[in-house]
Amino acid sequence: MGSRPVSDDDVYLNEAVQIAAKILVVGHFAVGKTTFIGTMSEIPPLRTEERMTQAGAHVDDLMGTRGKTTTTVAMDFGRLTLSERLVLYLFGTPGQERFVQVWEDMTRGALGALILVDPERIKESFPVIDLVEHYGLPYAISVNHFDGTPARPDAELREALDLLPETPIVTCDARDEKSSANALMALVRYLQERTR
Repeated sequence: MGSRPVSDDDVYLNEAVQIAAKILVVGHFAVGKTTFIGTMSEIPPLRTEERMTQAGAHVDDLMGTRGKTTTTVAMDFGRLTLSERLVLYLFGTPGQERFVQVWEDMTRGALGALILVDPERIKESFPVIDLVEHYGLPYAISVNHFDGTPARPDAELREALDLLPETPIVTCDARDEKSSANALMALVRYLQERTR
């Protein structure tokens, strides 16, 4: 059997194909992952939040979380079109250690991770960074500045998080679309550089 000739329709379809990239938005408990995805998603985000109860008080440390009443129990999902050719699918992971088993499935097919960090709770980011590195995902750090948190120099944060010199580190406010977009773009640029 011979192959059929290429038609104008085939050329058009090939030019119209979008590239879908899976990006994880990760971080420790109550760092702002759900807020970040809600801010960036062009579609109503899928959220699997449940009300926190007294039963979870002994496992979820609410110190410094400022009025948190819900928590993600499976994942968050959003979509962001960066160009006619590139669409990002954003998957937010639960932050508590008891949900680590969902990470393995979520990392499959992911191109990279944006790790949200609370500058007031740096130590809580260590297990998250370890997990991302365990699964071999390239990542960027986004320091989520909450109301009233003092700014810290990047060099200080880089040293505290023990980051490689090439690992991007940016600041954002997960509630602000522009600064969140800048954080996401820092990761996308880093991923593009790694493929050159």
